[in-house]
Amino acid sequence: MDVARFFHPMVRGWNWPMLFLLLALVLPVPVSAQPARQANIDEVIVTNSSREVLLYLTVRNAFTPEMEKGVQSGIPVTFTFYVELYRHRSGWLDQKVVVRTFEHILTYDNLKEEYRIVYGEHNGKTVIVKTMAQARELMAQVNGFGLSPLTALMADAEYTLKVKARLAEKTLPLYFHYVIPFWSLWDFETDWYTVQFRY
Repeated sequence: MDVARFFHPMVRGWNWPMLFLLLALVLPVPVSAQPARQANIDEVIVTNSSREVLLYLTVRNAFTPEMEKGVQSGIPVTFTFYVELYRHRSGWLDQKVVVRTFEHILTYDNLKEEYRIVYGEHNGKTVIVKTMAQARELMAQVNGFGLSPLTALMADAEYTLKVKARLAEKTLPLYFHYVIPFWSLWDFETDWYTVQFRY
């Protein structure tokens, strides 16, 4: 069937495949937004002092440019960390040894031009820095969290540690939802990161 006969005589002799190729090159094509990098837990270290099990970790890709602007506008940011420790029991369900939750809270003081990070795992210890780069790094690190006293562990037993982090929903005060309509773009929650070790 000659499809070209349905068109105006002026266009019947056109090279249609070439025309479509030219249109594809000339017409603007919507560009999808670059996919956001997934926040994830990295560099997890489980060690111990003379008295307790200690946890170290870093959260990667937790901050976006929008979040940084929000912090500098006075919006507090809270990262919540979830930590669970299980002892493996052959033939039985694993025994839950520890379930802990703690927060890192970041605020910015416009008058002093300084960032304040509060560490929930260290009884509210506060660190003050001058740059967003420093604040971003400190917010995303857990350094020496006392996970469990050694007396709670059994010698020569296998353990599984699970940890994840998320941007707490309660971070944004109600009235800020009118100021920042795209608050959902800030959301992140990492997958569980699992480490197995023998004590």
